Amino acid sequence: MNEASPRHTPSAQTNGAERRAVPGPKSKAIFDREAAAMAPGLQSIALYSQIAVDHAKGCTITDVDGNDYLDFIAGIAVGSLGHCHPHYVKRIREQLEHVTFGSFTTETRARFLNLVSGLLPEGITHIQLFSGGAEAVEAAFRLAKSISKKFEFVGFWGGYHGKTAGVIGLLGGGYRNHQGPFPPGMHLSPYANCYRCPWKLEYPSCGLACAEHLRNVIKNDTQGEVAAIILEPMQGTAGNVVPPDDFVHAVREIADECGALLIADEILTGFGRTGTMWASDQFGLNPDIMTIGKGIGGGFPLSAVASSFERMSAKPFGEPSGSSSSYGGNPLAAAAGLGAVEAILEDKLVENSARVGARMLEALKGLHEKYRFIGDVRGRGLMIGVEMVADRKTKAPLDKTITRALFHEALERGLITMSYSNVIRINPPLVITEDEALRGVDILDQSFAAISLRFRLD
Repeated sequence: MNEASPRHTPSAQTNGAERRAVPGPKSKAIFDREAAAMAPGLQSIALYSQIAVDHAKGCTITDVDGNDYLDFIAGIAVGSLGHCHPHYVKRIREQLEHVTFGSFTTETRARFLNLVSGLLPEGITHIQLFSGGAEAVEAAFRLAKSISKKFEFVGFWGGYHGKTAGVIGLLGGGYRNHQGPFPPGMHLSPYANCYRCPWKLEYPSCGLACAEHLRNVIKNDTQGEVAAIILEPMQGTAGNVVPPDDFVHAVREIADECGALLIADEILTGFGRTGTMWASDQFGLNPDIMTIGKGIGGGFPLSAVASSFERMSAKPFGEPSGSSSSYGGNPLAAAAGLGAVEAILEDKLVENSARVGARMLEALKGLHEKYRFIGDVRGRGLMIGVEMVADRKTKAPLDKTITRALFHEALERGLITMSYSNVIRINPPLVITEDEALRGVDILDQSFAAISLRFRLD
C-alpha cells in the first residue's frame, strides 16, 4: 500500500507531558556510536526505535532524552517483575557481595530450586539450570534422546525454540532460510492457529484436521524413531496464538500413541504469563519434560529443563557433567531466580496477570469492533495478540509500511510495543496495573486512528 496523505505528526502533548522527537538527539548519538561496532541483527524493537535507555522502573522506561515510555514488551516477556523491582534488586545485590560465579551449591540456589520444584506440574520434580532458551531446548532434546534412545523430533509451524543449530530445523519463519542442512530427524506439522487454518476450515467443525495431519506426519515422514514432540501450549513468536483445548489434548494422545515424550516449551508462557503458573494448566496438560525461562529470571539470563528424577537420571544426560553448563545455575542467576519467583508469589502476579489481562483483552476487543483492519484479538493473561489485516475476508496481512508507521505512532505517544509487524504481541510486565494497561490501550487507539487517517484504511 502507498501512503495516501501527509505524515501525521503527533501532538507535542502526550498524557499531559511534553515530548521530544523519537529518537531524541542524545539517543540517536549513542545509538550511532554503538552501531559503529554492533553487528547487524539486533532485535527489531531496538533497531526501529533507536532509543538509548537511561533508567527504568516498574513498567516505565526513560531514555537519555528524558522521554518516558510505557513498556508493553518486558524484554520479550523476560521482565516478569518489570524494571528494578526492589526485592529483585535486593537479592542480586546481596549475592554480589558474597560469590558471583561457580557451580558449587549455595544456600540461595538450594532455596531457589526447592521453591520452583514445588510449583511444577505433578510428576515433574527436578531441574537443571541453563542460561538461554535455545540452550534449554537443546538440553531437553538430549534428555529425550537419553530416555528414549530415539533421535527424531516433531514440532509445529510457527514454533520458536531458538536459533541455535540444534533446534533451528524446527524454527518457524524466515530465520531458517539458507541455514541448512538441518540436523536429521526434524519434522514439522501445522499448529492449531485457527485464525489462519491452512485448510481454511472452521473450528470445531474441522474435526481437528491439524491433529490428524500430525498423525500422518509421524506415520509417513518419520522413521518411527520419534524421541519427542515439542509443543508451545500457546505460540508466542507466531503471534500469541491460543489453540483449542482439544488440540493440546490430542497432541498428548498422539505422543503416547507413538511412544514419544511430550516436551512443553514454557519458556515464554511460564511463571504467570498466561494467567496461570503454567500455560499447560490452561489446558490440563501433563508434559513429560518442560523447558522454562524468561520470566523465571526477571530479566537475568536464566533457563531450565525440568522432569522427573527418573527421567533426568537417564544416561548420558544424568551422568556427572552430562547435562551441566558453565554458566547454568551460577550464584547470580540463582539469586535473580529466587528474587523473581519470590516476588511473583508474594505480589500475587499470576493473579494480576489473569485479572489485568482479561480487562485488556476486553478493551482490545472493543478496538476490534472500531477498526476494520483489526482481524483478530486473542490471548490469555498478559499474553495477547492483535492481528491486523488489509481485508477481513481474505485475511491478507496489513502492509509492513503501515505497521512500521503504527510502531512509531505509538512510540511517539509513549508506548513501546511490538506493533511493527502485522501481529501486535502484547507481553507487558506482570506488575502492570489496570490503569497502566488501559492507558496503553488508549495510546494504541490513538495510534490506530492516526494510521487509519494517514493510509485511509476505513
